[in-house]
Amino acid sequence: MSVNVKLNNGIEMPQLGFGVYLVEEGESVIEAVKKAIEVGYRSIDTAALYKNERGVGQAIREAGVPREELFITTKVWNSDQGYESTLKAFDESLERLGLDYLDLYLIHWPTPRNNKYIETFKALEKLYEDGKVRAIGVSNFNIGHLERILSECKVKPVVNQVELHPYFSQPELRKFCSDNGIYVEAWGPLMQGGEALKDEVIVKIAEQHGKTPAQVILRWHLQNDVIAIPKSTTPSRIEENINVFDFELSHEEMQQMDSLNQNRRQGPDPEEMHRA
Repeated sequence: MSVNVKLNNGIEMPQLGFGVYLVEEGESVIEAVKKAIEVGYRSIDTAALYKNERGVGQAIREAGVPREELFITTKVWNSDQGYESTLKAFDESLERLGLDYLDLYLIHWPTPRNNKYIETFKALEKLYEDGKVRAIGVSNFNIGHLERILSECKVKPVVNQVELHPYFSQPELRKFCSDNGIYVEAWGPLMQGGEALKDEVIVKIAEQHGKTPAQVILRWHLQNDVIAIPKSTTPSRIEENINVFDFELSHEEMQQMDSLNQNRRQGPDPEEMHRA
């Protein structure tokens, strides 16, 4: 049901995926992921930090879809950064997920305090060279962090997963990534807290298309060539969020939504992310 984008190493990734941040381990995440796969999602995004990799893995096994049809992402947490510790963290994530390989492995944050992300990315390169992961990338990296990766490492990240929504659309970062062949992937694409879902501009566009504000926001991401991973535990919303391929926003509507940017970050600033 989703469309795929081609990453810079030639592999394809669904442009619309399913995120599981803050989805509780156990029945909650198992049911959410199984519902997501049932209605057509083929990309699932988790992280060691989320503490729900076991549930995600169980849902994958119970969903009845061949492994090769799924695209599974997880991330190395800040306290595991460093070469050997990243390799160990990867093996532990793989074991929790119950998988033989990953499709995408990301550095969760650049952690400027300990400045280990170059060493960490070199561990990701080793995992990639060994065939344990099909693609490697980063999350929450600013332009300066990406410039260091591009100059000091051998493998170009395929994605940079960052906070991105209509009130924080990161045009400069998106342009830098586009110019360097790195796909931008939006976490919190609908804006946490749901404020953007009530925006008058978005509500009006949604009414004109007979769609929900959430569907309009996701469509905006897709037409901006951004990968999006909305999260929900409500079955009807999980299904609603993937039904965005049967309409298109006009050039004028895209411009109206682009103009909503307020540079309003909700999550931590990567330059100040010091949590271990």
